[in-house]
Amino acid sequence: MRKKVQAQAKARSSVAIGVAKSNLVTDPKHWRLAPRDRPKIMRSGLPTRLCTLFALSSLVNAFYIPGFSIKSYVENEPIPVQVNKVYSDRSQLQYAYYDLPFVCLPTGKKHAGYASGRSISLNLGEVLRGDRIMTSDYDVAMGQDQECQYLCSHRADRQGIKRAKELIEEGYVAEWIVDNLPGATSFVTVDRKHKYYAAGFKIGYKESSPVKGKQNYYINNHVTLVLRYRQAPGRAGRNGGKVIVGFEVYPKSIEAAHRDSTGCPQDLRSDVDGMEMYIAPNTTRLASKYPSSSYLPEEDDTDDGSTLTIPYSYSVYFREDDSIEWSKRWSLYFNNQEDSNVIHWAAIVNSLLICSLLTVIVAMVINRTYKQVHGREASGDDGKLLPKRRKPGNGTKSPRLREKAPAGLLEQKNEVQNEDDWSSDEEFVEDVTGWKQLHGDIFRPPPYAGYLAPLIGSGMQLVFMATGVLILSCFGILNPSFRGGFVSVGVALFVFAGIISGYFSSRLYKTFGGKNWRNNTLMTALLFPGLLFITIFILNLFVWAQASSTAIPFGTLVGLIAMMLLIQLPLVYIGSWYGFHQSHAYEQPTKTSSIRRQIPEQAWYTQSIYASLTAGFIPFAVVFIELLFVFRSLWQDKSGYYYVFGFLSIISLVGILTVVEVTIVATYIMLCQENYNWWWQSVFIGGGSSFWIFLYCIVFYYTKLKIHGFISGLLFFSYSFLACSVYGLLTGTVGFLTAYAFVRRIYGSIKAD
Repeated sequence: MRKKVQAQAKARSSVAIGVAKSNLVTDPKHWRLAPRDRPKIMRSGLPTRLCTLFALSSLVNAFYIPGFSIKSYVENEPIPVQVNKVYSDRSQLQYAYYDLPFVCLPTGKKHAGYASGRSISLNLGEVLRGDRIMTSDYDVAMGQDQECQYLCSHRADRQGIKRAKELIEEGYVAEWIVDNLPGATSFVTVDRKHKYYAAGFKIGYKESSPVKGKQNYYINNHVTLVLRYRQAPGRAGRNGGKVIVGFEVYPKSIEAAHRDSTGCPQDLRSDVDGMEMYIAPNTTRLASKYPSSSYLPEEDDTDDGSTLTIPYSYSVYFREDDSIEWSKRWSLYFNNQEDSNVIHWAAIVNSLLICSLLTVIVAMVINRTYKQVHGREASGDDGKLLPKRRKPGNGTKSPRLREKAPAGLLEQKNEVQNEDDWSSDEEFVEDVTGWKQLHGDIFRPPPYAGYLAPLIGSGMQLVFMATGVLILSCFGILNPSFRGGFVSVGVALFVFAGIISGYFSSRLYKTFGGKNWRNNTLMTALLFPGLLFITIFILNLFVWAQASSTAIPFGTLVGLIAMMLLIQLPLVYIGSWYGFHQSHAYEQPTKTSSIRRQIPEQAWYTQSIYASLTAGFIPFAVVFIELLFVFRSLWQDKSGYYYVFGFLSIISLVGILTVVEVTIVATYIMLCQENYNWWWQSVFIGGGSSFWIFLYCIVFYYTKLKIHGFISGLLFFSYSFLACSVYGLLTGTVGFLTAYAFVRRIYGSIKAD
């Protein structure tokens, strides 16, 4: 009965092994069919008719550089097989492969020149993303097929079996690496025309027992490694060198019985019973534990010395494949963009429409402001603010420019007699109302200016970092083959941008009238990075308790602190010194009056929170479609790779332009309401879209993800909040710079008496 039930589950692995052994492995009819919800593979090229619309369309698919040097192998040359970690789409916790209590531990023997169990040097990004790459005991040599090779027999106790069941239940997959390529599970599209990879392979599976109705768990203790190769380019190829262009892993569960003298299964192709992760309960101990109960539990997790021996073995097959260029060997790992390209272009069109509408509104604002300011110059007023004389009954005057009322009949007669003169002057003497009345208060330093300047400085760091990462990604320097490169380069750019941060922060601080520039330097260097580090450290304590490789090692934390104090802080100090002592404060076009002007009662929609949320929704509407693909890659389908950085760059550029235009419109509306507290408001308006993005994260979590567990949920919401905070500070800085430039421009065009 068990064989009948398991036949369907084993057929997939058995066919894979048989196909790998034969030359039919390259035949598409033997590839595994993909689920309907799997995306198709990415095709290169873009619709020609759309390429002419965008100057940056040549970077839409963002070509990549798969490596800085090609590694070639000659016949019989050993190829190292590295093991990394296990991860799941249902959990944010990852675990190092060799930390699992049910796998073969490294023996320390040398393979391909390296002792097994040796840790591979990792960059900062790899450490932060939870990688723990180590050499293994798998013997693989170029061109040498091995039908079966025994690895080891591992004895797992009850706790190890329980742990294996938990990981199988949560759908964990293992990541192995050969020649910098992650071991992949092979799929084909529904129409069987295209093949693509999903990084990683299942460590086991579960199925229901038709007899007892419970779930049985099986470990994949045999793997078939299929390495695809072709002749190496250039001189290495002429000398017999070969390069690896594909690494596929086909796992299978095989029972411990029916094995030959070497430890290998006697039959690898047939459907056999799987290696069930089950140890019979200790009935004697349970009976003594529950003496008055007629029912004894079938699961026993108490460690009593009982173990289950799990034999591990593997097969290796090499298949020549000239259809894959070495420079394009990563293409199969990318999600198919044939269908999603349409969505990407729809997102771009949507963003351009929104941005175009805002551009028209901004043009109207600028045109109206220009007419108000320069309309008088043609009449000879030289752009000065002059009080307007009014006819009787024409309404009240502005509070600050109100003239004394007529005292008697004589003055009234004079007013009537000069009515004709008034009509001749009416066309060029302008009423001073709205934003022009704020010329004496518009550049008054804001409250908490000592916090605003450091935040704007840190925002400039983020702008520099994001711009650099996107540019390097579009030109292919940062790509999935550079594992951890995005985080490593991003952190490096942020640290070295400290000199930019210090310069802008100190110069703005000087403009606000600050004197203690050293205190501002410390605030700039430590405020935002310090808050970020403290939050990550607290989250790391929870992950440490789970023994997860996602936890940042203590040495890495010390290194981050040293980087912040020994590199970033001196750079911020240099930039601050230059900005404060060698540069002038920003010159304001108008003088600030000694008496603060009273702000009239504001409409509800111009208040800070409403204005920020309303204005922030527009940039969110520009980027939310592309965010869906980013979220899928980060949270939902970790076996895939997001690599359409050309689309992301275009959307980001349009999104920033939208933030600029929204800030101009919102600032103009606020000034027309005679509200001069625009400093902080411009930051909130620019960063308002971060609120909607975080709300989008919450909706995505409850509607798309299957993450469960307190720690995984905590990590998701915490890291989402941190990412939205970083994004909010970046766009808030853009909003501040935009508002500052806009205000300086319009008030620099007028002259106040």
